[in-house]
Amino acid sequence: MADSADVTPVVSSQPPVKEEQGGGEGGEGAEGAERDAGGGLTDAQREVLERCLHALRQAQNDSHTLASLLLITRLCPASQLDKPTLRRIFEAIGLNLPARLLVTAVRGSDNSGLPPQELLSLGTALLAALSTDPDMVCHPQLLTTIPFLLGILANGPVNQRKQENQEQNQDGEIGQSPDCKVQSTESSNAESYPTNEAKSAGEEAKGDDGSEANGVSTPSQETFPSSKMDEAMAADCYQVLTAVCALPRGADQLLSRGAIPALCQAVEQKQTFSREKGLALLGCLLSGKIKDKVWSKHPAELLTLLVRLSKDFCQATDQTKLDMCAQLVQFLPPVGVEVEREELKGVVARVWGVLRPMLQAKLTPRQIGPILVLSACLLDLHGWELVGPPKFCCLLVNRACVEVRMGLEEPPGNELSPELQHTLTGCYRIMEAAIEQACCLGVSQTAAPPQSSIPSISLQQTRQVLGVLEEAFSALMYHLQQVDPSRYGDPFVFATFRSLCSWLAEETSCLKQEVTGLLPFLIGYSRSHLQGESPKQGLSDWMAEMSDREERGAWTGKEALRYLLPALCHLSAEEGPRKVLLTLDTPALLVDFLSQCWTSLKGKSGVASARDPSMETACSALLNFTVTEPERVRKDPCFRKLEALLSEALPVLLHKPRLLVLAANYCTLALMIGRLKPAPSGSVEASQRRLFSTALRFLRSALDSSASPGPVKVSLSWEESWDEAAELWRLCLQALGGCARAQPWIATLVREEGWLKHTLIMLSQCSALPDKHTQEALEEALCAMADQCPVCKVEIGDMMKNDKGALICMRNLKKSVGVK
Repeated sequence: MADSADVTPVVSSQPPVKEEQGGGEGGEGAEGAERDAGGGLTDAQREVLERCLHALRQAQNDSHTLASLLLITRLCPASQLDKPTLRRIFEAIGLNLPARLLVTAVRGSDNSGLPPQELLSLGTALLAALSTDPDMVCHPQLLTTIPFLLGILANGPVNQRKQENQEQNQDGEIGQSPDCKVQSTESSNAESYPTNEAKSAGEEAKGDDGSEANGVSTPSQETFPSSKMDEAMAADCYQVLTAVCALPRGADQLLSRGAIPALCQAVEQKQTFSREKGLALLGCLLSGKIKDKVWSKHPAELLTLLVRLSKDFCQATDQTKLDMCAQLVQFLPPVGVEVEREELKGVVARVWGVLRPMLQAKLTPRQIGPILVLSACLLDLHGWELVGPPKFCCLLVNRACVEVRMGLEEPPGNELSPELQHTLTGCYRIMEAAIEQACCLGVSQTAAPPQSSIPSISLQQTRQVLGVLEEAFSALMYHLQQVDPSRYGDPFVFATFRSLCSWLAEETSCLKQEVTGLLPFLIGYSRSHLQGESPKQGLSDWMAEMSDREERGAWTGKEALRYLLPALCHLSAEEGPRKVLLTLDTPALLVDFLSQCWTSLKGKSGVASARDPSMETACSALLNFTVTEPERVRKDPCFRKLEALLSEALPVLLHKPRLLVLAANYCTLALMIGRLKPAPSGSVEASQRRLFSTALRFLRSALDSSASPGPVKVSLSWEESWDEAAELWRLCLQALGGCARAQPWIATLVREEGWLKHTLIMLSQCSALPDKHTQEALEEALCAMADQCPVCKVEIGDMMKNDKGALICMRNLKKSVGVK
């Protein structure tokens, strides 16, 4: 410390403790090495140390405390003190002294005897030393000093004093003591500073003759710039803040005390160490679970900082650009957070402008890794629109695929380094974005491309991209084949699994043999997580750091199967893969998934139910098994469990309009399973009767004939979801006919529930149905009723004799009831 050279050894003679230990216990090994090197204290030194510790505890004023501290530093070097002894010294000093020094400096007392700069320097140095102790750093009184330290870093020591005085004048608090001032700005739970000071800290630090006690030097204040601090003070402030940040709730402690605006201001004003230490601290605060919260609270400050960093990135030298790639990733906003879009778009375009020549250059694997990770984050943030011309977009995908193949096609047993895993995870995201792009082009060549698409990419270029993607995903399958169940909790394995699933969701025709061979792993991995058999802590942390806001959240165990479900829909429709899936008991896995999801959905009663597309996808896969494997459905106990779930859930879903598509899926499954069951030998189970009654009420609600004699319209409750639910509704009607043929009691229920009467009246009064397919589905269901139930046949025949409405177009139904 430049202004208190004699006191410096007390607080800063151990750089490893201040810089490496970070307020936790991580520096214990280095500290132990120093003790061994120092050889410990002599008996004489121990005796002096005990006397000094006694003097520290009995000190009547700050002058005595400083004198004892100075004696300890001169006679007992810090490298020779073990951890318990350092703890005793810290406890003897306490937090009152450094806190009073900061308050007195900010207050600007003329009676202190020391310039405010020296008081700040000494106070921050003592706090830095105390913050190396795990118990001290989490003490409420140390936490109350955080706003002072942030103010010093943001404004400089002198300007901070002026700002505090201005705030006191505005608040009318000049007459209050500094203790009250500190207490009023901090948590009421924090311990207050002592208020019975007879003298200021500066007065007590002076000897009786007015000179500095025990030779403590006091350079004149003119040696300090007006708004700059010396490096020792800045380092001390950052040491304390970094130590606090390392606490379990340290980031929240800093955020609640204004760390983000203060650190952003320090960087903007180029304060001492703001780049070296301030950005690193900001990076820690912007990492992990609280990133959304931080950006939501301080979007303007963080976006201004990001703009500055992006401009610095453009002007940096080649090597500095490579170093800055990883830094920029930390400061990009999460996807979905509201920020000024045009300004953010300018940042993304600016960064891509720098990355393009970098990616076209010759790079080592260590150099290309951070570039690809940054590219992936930019794609997450703004899609392909700003990436560049199609040729460069193809190059980007190609480089990502090459890195994946080189990284994953290693012989079994070779462990991937954390750095390589980080790079490959970024490459996966580039590959997934490329898949989405290729699918967008495949859906429609005439529709306008989405904003995030690659502009003007040709069909030939798309085919080239798909070719390199296929090779890369082949490498992913090779890697996953080697994964042992003991690694199922590894976040990198999940990232690889997730990326492969994104490809399988769109493309299962390529590499069909390899995909089928990998099914035992895919199903086993999903089942392990669904049943809670794999460790989840690492995956919980990984999910929290996902760049896509929709995918961040707590790990529940269902995530693996959620990603696999679209692929299971495709694979369960193909005979070869389906047979393998049946040997792996996949239907039971899907039923367990639906059961867990339904339990979770029920637990949210009273809250507006959010649609869960994965539940609908699971129903689609189960529907494939139900249609193609009737014998399995009849014999597998999991389908009895599924029926019980549907019987419980469908009556509830009937009253949840937002979940109409899920209700349509449940209704379809129930009726498709029902058509495969034989007629009961005795009375019908109450649960079965309730299930079919609910299904009939649900089907009846789809069409609205209130506008008759005009055409039938889709009802208001179904209108929004009709495009997705219409095909399921028609399939339900076909299955209802099958149920009536297999179980004659259902035809009677159709009459009792009023579905038949309602449908006949609607058809006789309307001029037309919404479409031909709807008419065919209704006609098939009515024909089944006429064939199985004589009473139904008479009712239908009587209505058709009137020769009215849409009924006159149903020729097959006329034949069934004998009406000409």
